[in-house]
Amino acid sequence: MLSTVYCAGLHGIDGFEVTVECSAQKKMEQFDVVGLPDAAVKEAKNRVRTACENSGFRFPELLLTVNLAPAARRKEGAGFDCAILTAILRCAGYIPDSVNMEDKCFIGELSLSGALRPVPGALPLAIAAAKAGRKELFIAAENAAEASVADGITVYPAKSITEIIKHLRGEKLLTPAVFDKNAFFSTPAANVPDLSDVMGQERAKRALEIAAAGGHNLLFIGPPGSGKSMLAKRLPGILPDLSYEESLETTKIYSVAGMMGENETLLKTRPFRSPHHTMSAPSLVGGGQIPRPGEISLAHNGVLFLDEFPEFSKQSTEALRQPLEDGEVTVARVQGRVRYPSRFMLICAMNPCKCGFFGHPTKPCNCRSDDIKRYLAKVSGPLADRIDIQIEVPSVSYSDMASGKKGESSAEVRKRVNAARAVALERFRKNGITDIFCNADMTPAHIRKLCVVDEAGAKLLEMSFEKMGLSARGYDRILRVARTVADLDGSEIIGARHVAEAVQLRSLDRQYFNS
Repeated sequence: MLSTVYCAGLHGIDGFEVTVECSAQKKMEQFDVVGLPDAAVKEAKNRVRTACENSGFRFPELLLTVNLAPAARRKEGAGFDCAILTAILRCAGYIPDSVNMEDKCFIGELSLSGALRPVPGALPLAIAAAKAGRKELFIAAENAAEASVADGITVYPAKSITEIIKHLRGEKLLTPAVFDKNAFFSTPAANVPDLSDVMGQERAKRALEIAAAGGHNLLFIGPPGSGKSMLAKRLPGILPDLSYEESLETTKIYSVAGMMGENETLLKTRPFRSPHHTMSAPSLVGGGQIPRPGEISLAHNGVLFLDEFPEFSKQSTEALRQPLEDGEVTVARVQGRVRYPSRFMLICAMNPCKCGFFGHPTKPCNCRSDDIKRYLAKVSGPLADRIDIQIEVPSVSYSDMASGKKGESSAEVRKRVNAARAVALERFRKNGITDIFCNADMTPAHIRKLCVVDEAGAKLLEMSFEKMGLSARGYDRILRVARTVADLDGSEIIGARHVAEAVQLRSLDRQYFNS
């Protein structure tokens, strides 16, 4: 007898359908799994047999051959257990022939007791099943809320293989999980500190607002205790709302990484990742023997904050160059290539030297000139050239600290950021651009079309280009920032004052770094 059921596997953050074929023949008892399985899938033979017997079903004493198609594509993980056992039980007659298996998909790991365990990547797996035309998905109860986000498929949460078989036989039906898309909303994280806590530093706050509105990369340089980290950690409170499309893509990454909580459907706030400077390059950009998303992908549609920037290894920081430009990272291994999205805001904080007081008005710097150059050289010119906004954060004055006067709250700034981002999104839609969500992601072609500069602004831009010796990339990035400044100002035309502010926010790469 031959039975066919359907499952799904993962490749990167995308799922693909897997057809599970089970052939049962009246020959010497044997159980084989073929179709390029990894070690975890091969071990399914022992899990499936024991789970079957402990669930009250008799494991057939037949020659069983289970094929996972397409055979040329590698299958990884224990998520195929449920489909394999379902195909075997179909052959053994526990599932009536009248049950239509063509529109069903089965995903989940089996415990030895027959209980269904959750697997990583439930959302992309459910999306893949829906795209393949399956109408019903049976999955572990812990994964059901997440999988229910997928359109066009009914998700049935199950605690065991017994519950699935009883549902298929019509003995005890499962209740489907329901996701209300209309109820989706985005709010800033409740525990994010408020921007009003920062005394003084108005110029740095303005830079933070512009960065949030346009999705621009930002570098803070200043002495210890000036508030660089304090400012960066308040950025999540002013970031614009996360759209449904952005949330869906970011959730897929967290799902594959196994970082979604039980009964969690979609991420509702932009991610804020702040790794320690001792982390390795593969941990930052992604990789490993079995490729997994790195910090830059976990920060997709959000923020990657690198404190003490020069303390990160050169290999790690230089690995950021290509993802910052392309918005994705490709991890190549012998088994194949995996692509992970990595469109994020890079926020960096650093001291101007090892001791931190180079250029300080009152505290002397103890570093030699060669030591200062060596320290700054840890941030290469090409990498600094990819950072849109670079400003100095001076020490806070006594008058600012003693006044006790609070500045604008995060909520007030966030209103302006949301308004500016809405203007940019509307501009993109009017011009048929649907794949980018902020000014920082504009390509050179978009810049030429959408960044209209008046005559005075063009002259100032020309003068700045020649005086600062800007690269072509630096020129484009100044225009992107100027576009955001104009959006915050409510102006469709980029004027001289918008260009001037954008230029002022990018004046340190020639002072500190060599391109």
